[in-house]
Amino acid sequence: MAEGMVVTRCDVAVIGGGPAGIAAAVAAAEAGRRVLLVDEGPRPGGQIWRHREGEAPAAAVPWLARLHRCGAELRTSTAIVDVEVARVEQASGEHVSGKHASEEHASGGRASSAPIRLLAEGQGGAERIEAGAVVLATGAREHFLPFPGWTLPGVVGVGGAQALLKSGTSFSGRRVVLAGSGPLLLPVSAALARTGASIQVVAEQAPARRVGAFAAGLWREPRRLLEAARYRLAAGTGPYRAGSWVLRARGRDRVEEVDVTVRGRTRTISCDLLCTGFGLVPNLTLARLLGCALVDGAVQVDELQRTSVDGVWCAGEATGIGGMEAALAEGFVAGAAAAGRPELAASFMRARDRARRFARRLRDTFALRPELKALADEATTICRCEDVACGALRPEWSGRQAKLYTRIGMGPCQARVCGPAVHFLYGWTLESGRTPVTVATVGALTGEADHE
Repeated sequence: MAEGMVVTRCDVAVIGGGPAGIAAAVAAAEAGRRVLLVDEGPRPGGQIWRHREGEAPAAAVPWLARLHRCGAELRTSTAIVDVEVARVEQASGEHVSGKHASEEHASGGRASSAPIRLLAEGQGGAERIEAGAVVLATGAREHFLPFPGWTLPGVVGVGGAQALLKSGTSFSGRRVVLAGSGPLLLPVSAALARTGASIQVVAEQAPARRVGAFAAGLWREPRRLLEAARYRLAAGTGPYRAGSWVLRARGRDRVEEVDVTVRGRTRTISCDLLCTGFGLVPNLTLARLLGCALVDGAVQVDELQRTSVDGVWCAGEATGIGGMEAALAEGFVAGAAAAGRPELAASFMRARDRARRFARRLRDTFALRPELKALADEATTICRCEDVACGALRPEWSGRQAKLYTRIGMGPCQARVCGPAVHFLYGWTLESGRTPVTVATVGALTGEADHE
């Protein structure tokens, strides 16, 4: 990391401005720590609370107000592109030995004297952040599965459509098919319908009996039941089909129709837009770079949201997909613990554990069915960056062999899209912790960026 760069020092750096990051920043700042919250978006909220100025969702309003009152410094439109290697190597060594730096750290406080150094780049140029503790709240991204036609124009992610809608894109008059899995399908279909889109079908791959059992169990969560009913009503007359999934998309210059299987029969549906996504996967790039231990595809944390790396905590979807309520509770626990005030974290642990139990039910309900592994044919593109087709891959390979033979996962997105797909299809892990974490200028990496 280059010398001579603008340096910002803080007690706790929170990476990610979604619900988990906001709660972590609030907890640490209210505990009297100097806090810096860094987020790539133009304003805090993350993907789930993405909004235009003055239009924050109701659930976000009290937390955003608390964030602005607590004294935490915000750094928006800013990305972390690198971390200090020496500290990470030291921390990784401690992890390998299975020990933490001190008893103070083991009780939830931070103990390391050496700061963690992060290289960030935003609209004001590059800067180095030196933090006594770091809370990772890096969220999640969509899980795409390849099928014939999934790269056609007019095929977008379910979450991507939601982000476009929140940014002001109009879908009025469009015929929309939503196909994939997970609870995000309903609110997005409702939001699209409210703005004038015509929902042709919502195809949920989970079996109807599992979805039905999940819905029946919501009587214990009346608020969630009411919310689901409201979304379903808002989606209008478009049918919701459980046990249904997209087989292929067709069109000359963009998607014009899709084949969907419904109860063993194939239906062809005309549409202008196909929104697809098979749930979410944790964003682990920065956690991998820092050397955090992973388990079941998520960052491993203890009761205080502490990772295996000294001075690094993690909260929200990066520890496992759990939804907004789990993210808020985990974020508060992590922020309080990172500030050396674990007793404050205790008040949110019960809510966190309850939210995690609900998240496990969601995970079991919407687990992906094996039939989805057969969607791609020989010509289906798996890696868009390197233009690798399914027919070029051999299931008996390792992920490393696949990379060496085809360059899959080695393009600009660094396997962020194809990585989770081939993990589901073949069990390969293509993603790794490497710098730069995201797109960065050479000036930022060399310390010669213009700070004007």
